[in-house]
Amino acid sequence: MSEFKVAEIFTSINGEAMRAGETAVFVRFTGCNLRCNYCDSMYAVDENAEFSIKTDKEIVNYILESGIKNVTLTGGEPLIQPGIDELISMLLKNEELRVEIETNGAVDITPFKSISEDRLSFTVDYKCPGSGMEQKMLASNFEAVDKRDCVKFVVSDEADLDKAGRIIQKYDLIQKSTVYISAVFGRIEHTKIVNYMIEHKMNGVKLQLQMHKYIWSPDRRGV
Repeated sequence: MSEFKVAEIFTSINGEAMRAGETAVFVRFTGCNLRCNYCDSMYAVDENAEFSIKTDKEIVNYILESGIKNVTLTGGEPLIQPGIDELISMLLKNEELRVEIETNGAVDITPFKSISEDRLSFTVDYKCPGSGMEQKMLASNFEAVDKRDCVKFVVSDEADLDKAGRIIQKYDLIQKSTVYISAVFGRIEHTKIVNYMIEHKMNGVKLQLQMHKYIWSPDRRGV
């Protein structure tokens, strides 16, 4: 049995990625190996962040009792949690559950891709220069993603858009996975991203809105 430091566990809708708009149970772990300057879950980043201890069985039972079939493991950074592979395996034993892992792009996803299961997907961030964390990104993750997964570029300005375009082209990401561009909330207008995508003929790339930040207050937790 594994124990986890959990900042919050709740049911809401997916605001992002491939199951945006669908209900999901979110498990947010504490602790992260990055410090992005726009982090919207800073309350879960520090090792000393407020948390409760939950066992893998408690997490699984909460999810099963909710009746919700989509599960999102997030953070913080879920892939640095001791025992996370065991939790993933436990969740996937229930054939009705679909598990998405939101990871920050600075952790190697290759060991977890050995879990050959269509109900497991990864949303892999690429932190562009505006984050202050681009130097931590692992390009090797782009060799591991497949059609079950998506790659998300979080952009602050046109320089970030330029970098996203170069990375997408260099690693042929459109052919490998679903690719999203997401705005840092409050830093760049969505219209500017759309105009950039049109001008640069970014075929196959999807603009992503953080739906939950428009339904509720952008600072609200537990949604």
